[in-house]
Amino acid sequence: MSIGGIEAISGFTPLAAPVVQAPVAPAPASGADFGSLVLDGIERLEGIQDSADTLAVRAASGTLPNIHDYTLAAAEAETATKLTVAVRNKAIEAFTEIMRMQVG
Repeated sequence: MSIGGIEAISGFTPLAAPVVQAPVAPAPASGADFGSLVLDGIERLEGIQDSADTLAVRAASGTLPNIHDYTLAAAEAETATKLTVAVRNKAIEAFTEIMRMQVG
């Protein structure tokens, strides 16, 4: 039994040329790497905490004219610390998920 091709389909022409993707080159580094960004963030957090600590000492010694300055600095330090801890937790969670992945 012989099966012939479908001749009618050869009458159709493609609407566009086939798309051929060129290899994608890696994007050039446009800034600091992740490690330096993390270190910069930690250094900024330390600066915020040091500022709040200094204002706390001044408030306790009575040399701070406006107690609200310390209150704002302490709240900012608390918020920055919470953000840093949240980022750390997400990074650990991502690393754990990557380590769970099975290869091949």
